[in-house]
Amino acid sequence: MGIIRKTAVLGAGTMGAQIAAHLTNAGLPVLLLDVTRETAETGRRRLEQMAPAPLFLPEQVRQIETGSFDDGLALLSGSDWTIEAVVEDVAVKRTLLERVDKVRRPGSLITTNTSGLSVGGLAAGMSSDFRRHWFGTHFFNPPRYMKLLEVIPGPETDPSALADFERFADIRLGKGVVRAKDTPNFIANRIGMYAALKTLELMREFGLTIEEVDRLTGSLIGRPKTATFRTMDLVGLDIFAHVAQNVYDSAIQDSERDVFRPPPFVQKMVERKMLGSKTKQGFYKKDGDALFALDLETLEYRPLRKASFPALEVLSNLESLAGRLRALCQVKDRSAEFVRKLLSSTLNYAAAHRDEIADSTVAIDRAMRWGFGWELGPFELAASMGLQEVPQRESPSILEGSAVIRKNAGASLRDLGEGVACLEFHSKMNTIGGDIISMLHTALDEVNANFEGLVIGNEGTHFSAGANIMLVMMEAVEGNWDEIDHMVRTFQNATQSIKYNPKPVVAAPFGLALGGGCEFAISAARIQAAAETYMGLVEVGAGLIPAGGGTTEMLSRGHEKLRDVFQNIGLAKVSTSAEDARRLLYLRPGDGITMNSSRVIQDAKALVLELAATGYRPPVRREIPVLGKPAAAELKLGIHLMKKAGHITEYESQIAQKLVFVLCGGDVTIRTTAPEQYFLDLEREAFVSLCGNPKTHARMEHLLKKGKVLRN
Repeated sequence: MGIIRKTAVLGAGTMGAQIAAHLTNAGLPVLLLDVTRETAETGRRRLEQMAPAPLFLPEQVRQIETGSFDDGLALLSGSDWTIEAVVEDVAVKRTLLERVDKVRRPGSLITTNTSGLSVGGLAAGMSSDFRRHWFGTHFFNPPRYMKLLEVIPGPETDPSALADFERFADIRLGKGVVRAKDTPNFIANRIGMYAALKTLELMREFGLTIEEVDRLTGSLIGRPKTATFRTMDLVGLDIFAHVAQNVYDSAIQDSERDVFRPPPFVQKMVERKMLGSKTKQGFYKKDGDALFALDLETLEYRPLRKASFPALEVLSNLESLAGRLRALCQVKDRSAEFVRKLLSSTLNYAAAHRDEIADSTVAIDRAMRWGFGWELGPFELAASMGLQEVPQRESPSILEGSAVIRKNAGASLRDLGEGVACLEFHSKMNTIGGDIISMLHTALDEVNANFEGLVIGNEGTHFSAGANIMLVMMEAVEGNWDEIDHMVRTFQNATQSIKYNPKPVVAAPFGLALGGGCEFAISAARIQAAAETYMGLVEVGAGLIPAGGGTTEMLSRGHEKLRDVFQNIGLAKVSTSAEDARRLLYLRPGDGITMNSSRVIQDAKALVLELAATGYRPPVRREIPVLGKPAAAELKLGIHLMKKAGHITEYESQIAQKLVFVLCGGDVTIRTTAPEQYFLDLEREAFVSLCGNPKTHARMEHLLKKGKVLRN
């Protein structure tokens, strides 16, 4: 297989258009075709209104060229990879693919996004070259955010072409690639649909309500918080019923085939257009601020009832999933029995069909984690509970396979090999406190003595949710201003140590990199960010301004775009992707982006070695422009207009005034320059003064208790 430079997507429906969008996220030009040019253009335009956004940046939509099948199929001669994503109808797909076979370039890849039809059957009778370069590429919805990509070879697929594509999908598209066999609904939907439909069956057996089932099948057992019925509402009851029916119709030899027959209430809901989120009513319905649940006997809505299982409340607080489930096995009530029966049924089904649907237990576990958001796949879960041995295990991740050099409650220093160390956070939400700062200084000393450089990163859910504001609030309520000043100085010293370390430090953010976490990252010599990085200085939400060096660093980078820097910080803007973080100046031109978050530590390590090999030197301390009162006046006018228009509150305008004072260098009347420390002192003083305001206390308390910003 040659290098994939140009792509085409056939079908501009919901999935086809979003696949096209993700290909542009990967930097690939896309030809999007549909029955008419108008329908293709409608699909492209829809991408700009969809939420969550399928594009890293809105302007990337311009990389998508549209056309009709009649006038555009001839252009497939220039495509290296063509994806069929039209309606799930064998006749429609085969008719289109026969036309494609006549115009595609020999050696180019042709794949289908079918979610359940026979991949081999769709290509039967096509040319030999077509069949050698044909396989399934089943993206999960939404393609940008769902990691799983099931790759399904046909009976004649060229093994080398398949292997090359899988590497391309891993690195360039950022996908977790799982090879599946050409069986009904492949791996994830086969196991996931069984688990969902078995849940409905057991629900009736145990006499549980919708709310009770969702309480028992969410995070308690390592599944997404949306659990069973909220997930069905998000997916859509019509899609759920269609996938279930497809397995029932196709898996004739399945001993548990009857489980896949959608229950009568699902069919009635589909007929009544009670499809979930898309029709604003499904198993749940929202009316104003009130939430209602469906009574499955009457199909009428009733007020939501809180599910309560006293015997399970204590064990739900156990952090370890295996620990929770082992404890649950000791509970003697109907809720625990329901969970045990559901998990054992799902494991037994996966074990019984393992060889039919996949080449390994690892593939099944990955498919369920990446496609359905399970914390552990069925075989991993069984092994963690000691129920059975798993014959095949995944290779350890780069951090799991590294030796621990130092460790405390908040962080570890690991040896990644080849002269690179890694500072790994492992506090709750990876919030930065004294333990992490202490380990940072230990790490820098160790690196400067014995290593080529340092990576700051981890393999948790998020890079860092920021500094530990609980500690700040406790001191603020007590009026311990000297202690707060000391805390901020300590944080500033940490970020300055990162920035001016004599050996390269590379930050590897992913997921949330907020507040102090963002400040740590932007202090590094380079950033190697995961594509899905949501980065920002959000301290205003807590009634504060960034004072760990963040305000100063952003001014240093963006003094020529002062209004943008002010708005980014003052409006607590968070990037919607790593590419968006570059637009917001959190990433610089020399910083890198890794599409697959599983590879970000590995890529950050490679960047450290590259910097070391080319004679890395830390930045020279330079003076920063002081823009003074003229610039401040312009920004203050903007604050006044925003307050007058009701976009910000009175107190938010006061916080913004403090930010302006720092960014413009205080009460300076003429433009000049000042050392970095001058601005660090200003941001620290502003932070401490804001800590003295009861409205900041209220904001911090609200944020800690409810996880939301108080607009006071």
